[in-house]
Amino acid sequence: MATKIRVLIVDDSRLMRDMVSGMLLSDPSIEVVGTAEDPFDAREKIKLLNPDVMTLDINMPKMDGIEFLKKVMRLRPMPVIMFSTLTQEGADATLRALEIGAFDYASKPTEDIRQHFDRLRDTLVSKVKSAMGANVTRRNGTGAAAGSFGNGASLLTRSEVIAIGASTGGVEALRSLAPRIPATTKPIVIVQHMPENFTGQFARRLSSICNAEVKEASDGERLKDGFVYIAPGHSHLTLKGAADGFTCVLDKDEKVSGHRPAVDKLFASVAEAAGRRAAGVILTGMGRDGAQGLMKMRDAGAVTLGQSEGTCLIYGMPKAAADLGAVQYVLPLEEIGEQFHGTAVRNRVPKQGGARVAARSA
Repeated sequence: MATKIRVLIVDDSRLMRDMVSGMLLSDPSIEVVGTAEDPFDAREKIKLLNPDVMTLDINMPKMDGIEFLKKVMRLRPMPVIMFSTLTQEGADATLRALEIGAFDYASKPTEDIRQHFDRLRDTLVSKVKSAMGANVTRRNGTGAAAGSFGNGASLLTRSEVIAIGASTGGVEALRSLAPRIPATTKPIVIVQHMPENFTGQFARRLSSICNAEVKEASDGERLKDGFVYIAPGHSHLTLKGAADGFTCVLDKDEKVSGHRPAVDKLFASVAEAAGRRAAGVILTGMGRDGAQGLMKMRDAGAVTLGQSEGTCLIYGMPKAAADLGAVQYVLPLEEIGEQFHGTAVRNRVPKQGGARVAARSA
């Protein structure tokens, strides 16, 4: 018999603890090993029960979920799924949690939870299962190769526009990359899977640590050097090209592979609008979004990079792209950041499928 996923539920509401427990126990591969009503209770339960995954409310007595998460990620790292309302206050707290190292989040309905029971159950079960594959001990660019630098130009600075796609783990990955982006960068366009009331705040938080200006993209906006454009959570972001530059196009068309905004749609538009003048970067995330679009970029002559497995929270999207042959260079997150500054890639060795990976020195 396969080992079940051991989950600890932390929430100050007994009703919510019982409801979440019932949702997770509906799946035979999940075992709820315990519940806790506050972080102090949770600390003892973690020691006693050794859970694989924890769900954590943000607003709790004695110690809020953010402070407790900091302690957990420092002392006993594990996949943590934050559970909060999608109010503006809740969005800000959830973004802070993701930056600290939370695996993912699920939203508490602000209305009668019984009306959303099935959707929330499916979301929680799916995220708990995905959390078991999370790399929570090697984050923020760890695992980068140590070796001499090769000759040649950076992979990103030669491009006129840079497109980036990310999902689960992307908040932390992008926060790691942001300080490495120079004020003189060529335009960067980003799709990060997140709700619409998160993206504006996310852009502001990145802008506070980035030398370039980070903002939500607007429909019809002309791309400018020194700017990073985040796709709004309510719309697809695509690019329209002209001889004198590129323009953002937003639309609310059907979701692509379950996502709006979709990385595939952005990458495909960049392939058409910019061709070999572009670069594409696919970062940590679940699923396959971005793989087909990155393949179109590579076919059009663009430079394509994928985050290495050892530095991904979830090696899903980059793996799908690499397996398809869409990724030319597989690099640790730290080395992707180096590419914004004109640093040549480290010594490389060929990898099956046409990709290259950073070579480890002896």
